[in-house]
Amino acid sequence: MASPPKIAFVSSDADDARAAAARLTARYGQMPVEDAEVIVALGGDGFLLQTLRETMGSGKRVYGMNRGTVGFLMNEFREDGLVERLERAVPERIRPLEMLATTEEGHASTALAINEVSIFRQSYQAVKVRITVDGKVRLDELICDGLMVATPAGSTAYNFSAQGPILPLDAPLLALTPVSPFRPRRWRGALLSNRAVVRFDMLELPKRPVNAVADHTEIKSVASVTIRESRTARATLLFDPSHSWDERILTEQFRY
Repeated sequence: MASPPKIAFVSSDADDARAAAARLTARYGQMPVEDAEVIVALGGDGFLLQTLRETMGSGKRVYGMNRGTVGFLMNEFREDGLVERLERAVPERIRPLEMLATTEEGHASTALAINEVSIFRQSYQAVKVRITVDGKVRLDELICDGLMVATPAGSTAYNFSAQGPILPLDAPLLALTPVSPFRPRRWRGALLSNRAVVRFDMLELPKRPVNAVADHTEIKSVASVTIRESRTARATLLFDPSHSWDERILTEQFRY
């Protein structure tokens, strides 16, 4: 008989999450995070993404239980039968994006994003940007409030709020989605291969200052942003088979 997985509980700063972590630790024990096989993250989607970033590339699996608000990426919170749930959980591989942002002064910064890489206007002036995909200019000029490239994991977040498509987690796709496009007014974005390299070049700087964000990493006053799926970084997220990611995707698409 296989031994139970080595578990480490981590929680957000919310009172409910901390209290849940204390009860679960007393019941199931607590391994140091560096020695654990499974990290049980208690909080909301934001805290889960933070946990995934911190364990990226470690080989550790992350199982979220909702002690936050929306919890789209989280499993239902229950204290009973946790070991059995972890043993039956379905793993999903998360493939983050890599952002290379260059500022107007020529400084380059890199960051990983599990949800999306986005640009947005820094002032009352709209963003004016040129979009290049795999070295070919696809849109000479887009005027908008913002623009993003979203992963399947992030397609239900900011991307979906901006009227972008929801992507199955295992789809080899990225969503390119504008925020409040002004010109061309009818352009609503594109679906790209996950092998695509996307570049945003900001136009009319410094008149139209632009910030770039990879999840929670923000770079101010960027001149260009290059985005691609990481070929090396990976994280593993665990879902209960009774409420899989595919089921959540279907359910979300049929809401009205």
